[in-house]
Amino acid sequence: MSFVFPKVYPILDSSILPLSGREDFLHQLGQSLASAGVTLLEYRNKMGSDSEVLVDARALRNAMPKLKTKLILDDRAHLVEGSGFDGVHVDAGDLAPGEARNLLGPERIIGTFGGSEALLAGALALPADYLSIGPVFPTTTKQTSKTPIGVEGVRRLRKQAGNKVNLAAVGGIDLATASEILAAGATTIAVSAAIFRRPDPAAEFQHWMDVLG
Repeated sequence: MSFVFPKVYPILDSSILPLSGREDFLHQLGQSLASAGVTLLEYRNKMGSDSEVLVDARALRNAMPKLKTKLILDDRAHLVEGSGFDGVHVDAGDLAPGEARNLLGPERIIGTFGGSEALLAGALALPADYLSIGPVFPTTTKQTSKTPIGVEGVRRLRKQAGNKVNLAAVGGIDLATASEILAAGATTIAVSAAIFRRPDPAAEFQHWMDVLG
């Protein structure tokens, strides 16, 4: 896969979306994020129906040019084709990475959870383009029982994974800790609340990219 992962990988959780005017909100948000330079975005909706997720996903796709921004759908590999998305992130309880690859083909981006304290057994052999690791710090955006691994955990997992694996660090990361996590070996930093709970997510993303270079 020739795609180059950006330093910041925003995860848009459906919990921030308004109850009314949802499509217009997503279209405006998607346009502003694309203009801000977002090249990779994940949409996560754990509770919505397939039809709701599909409507949301299509609104984002229409707002964010395919040649400029890769869009990842959380969990629902069977909706990727119909939404025009570029890939899927699957975890335990979802479709297995191998099954997702068979369904979506070689060109789509496949991501999955790679581990916390240590890489999961067999993680490096999975047909995945990136492995998420963490949580690095405590997080309220996604429920998890895993103990935060801190910056040293990122460094340990990078050493275990080697240099050719894309690692996406996730969980409680803010701009004050981002540079250190990248220096510890993360390929990209997956960020949700630190960007999307701000008044202007696009401006916040630009600020992150300016600071991180």
